[in-house]
Amino acid sequence: MTRVAFAVLLALAAGSVLAQGRKHDGRHDGQRQMSQEERQRMRDDVRDAYRDRPERPPPKARQQMSPEQRDKLRRDIQDANKGMRR
Repeated sequence: MTRVAFAVLLALAAGSVLAQGRKHDGRHDGQRQMSQEERQRMRDDVRDAYRDRPERPPPKARQQMSPEQRDKLRRDIQDANKGMRR
């Protein structure tokens, strides 16, 4: 019984190793490496695209809520939750 279990385990392990295929050097089949000029051109294109983009406005500063505002917000949320349970 243990020999059969070992044979099945060995077959499964061998199958997963064989399914991985041959090693690649990080490139997909049919692709070539970019030349230095192509890489530089791509960097310049990306840099130009970001340069042309409008700047984002700064995020609005959060204001501290007064205790009355917090209580009103808490009551509003509780009322909304009561309505959702129905």
